Amino acid sequence: MPPVERLVCRFAAEPPQAGVPEGDWAATLQAEFLAACLRIDTEGEELGDVEALRWFPDRSWSGRTYLPVTARTTNGLEVFGYVSYAPGHDDDEPTDLAAVADFTDETAERHPEWKMDICEEVVGGWRGEGGRVAAMTLVWGVPLVDGGRVATAELSDLAVDQCAVRDGRFTLLAPDAYRSDYLDIKLWDADGRELAAESLYVEDDEEA
Repeated sequence: MPPVERLVCRFAAEPPQAGVPEGDWAATLQAEFLAACLRIDTEGEELGDVEALRWFPDRSWSGRTYLPVTARTTNGLEVFGYVSYAPGHDDDEPTDLAAVADFTDETAERHPEWKMDICEEVVGGWRGEGGRVAAMTLVWGVPLVDGGRVATAELSDLAVDQCAVRDGRFTLLAPDAYRSDYLDIKLWDADGRELAAESLYVEDDEEA
């Protein structure tokens, strides 16, 4: 194959390795995330109580595993974020747990035009040619149309990550904001037909 025109990391994260957290491990993760929710700067907004947590497929990159999560609150808001940790070796327990949380009032119920409900958080950087840095971005979401089987992340029409939809959820971890290119998240059916697409880039005048 000839040299590629644009050098950027692709499929850098490990595919999901575990199922939905259970038992004591689920309780530990929940405690970490709820503690992060208490640290959210709500700017005077009353979040209410956090309801049941919804965990998304795990992705591992650069020595850490990221486990995204969302939950509704009793005041009709949504909290979202992730718990990350250093995976244990063999039978060792994971260590160095850390959690990030934020909230939004932009929910799928308020946006019937949405075809995917997605969240994203930058978790690191990848240095490319000429000192340019890509924002390694964790993206997790829920298809809002039927038939979605695989979600992909594309950077300037180049697939840089993909994840099978599991239990109606997917997680991606891919380079974003690199050389003026921004991620497009796409949803595909079992026959490779595109069902939905959404860019992570929003012009200032498009912001609500």
